[in-house]
Amino acid sequence: MKISQSNKSMTEPYDFARPMPNETELELSPSILSADFSSLKTAIRDLRRCGCRWVHCDVMDNHFVPNLTFGAPVIKALKHAMPEMFYDVHIMITEPEKWVDNFIKAGANCIVFHTEACATIKQTLSAIKRAGVLAGLSIKPNTPVSALLPYLSQVDMILIMTVEPGFGGQGMLQPCIDKIRELAAIRAKKKLNFAIEVDGGVNAQTIALPVKAGADVLVAGSAVFNDKATIAQNIKALKKALKCQSRQLRVHFKTNSNNRKDSHSK
Repeated sequence: MKISQSNKSMTEPYDFARPMPNETELELSPSILSADFSSLKTAIRDLRRCGCRWVHCDVMDNHFVPNLTFGAPVIKALKHAMPEMFYDVHIMITEPEKWVDNFIKAGANCIVFHTEACATIKQTLSAIKRAGVLAGLSIKPNTPVSALLPYLSQVDMILIMTVEPGFGGQGMLQPCIDKIRELAAIRAKKKLNFAIEVDGGVNAQTIALPVKAGADVLVAGSAVFNDKATIAQNIKALKKALKCQSRQLRVHFKTNSNNRKDSHSK
């Protein structure tokens, strides 16, 4: 797992070359799929005010998964508007090898694609990394960890889906936590250097489960963006849920965090 400098001030520039959390930290990657699409820039600005650096972008093609979201032009616009953020782009699309260049040019900092959707996994990972972008792989709940084994020395991150990809707001499939545990054990045994990300059903009630299993990066959508509380209140609730864990979310709140409630798109 890549190690980054800890305890960075919010006023210091982000180290994009070493973005992964260290052994005492966890990264929160809020998914804008659950944000208000009419004001994405505002949503991301609110995340920044709460100390978040990562933005999770769920790209869906209505073919590999049963939903259609947004593509490279939206990510390019957001990167232009908020270049200080780290854009964690999860492309749930058929034949991702044909499209990764678009997301590289759009400004993605990390591109994660699915083993189930790509026939040229090693070549696609290499193409992403040659462009100076972090490269990752993801698997659906029914795909075993063994599908990832040939590529673990090549990836920067593995994303374990703990829901069926396609829609936000689903409950966590807790048997998938065993995959995180299995993957963390393989990483430790082989002394490999990749982060483990989890996506699906992460909220204040479930967030400790993947952390205990070995996850480093936590994707949360409707647990961050909803009309029940402000973004700041929701992130504080996630942080509080981990107070007894040895690793803590790498978020640092400004004194006057935004108090606006954010309506979600689903």
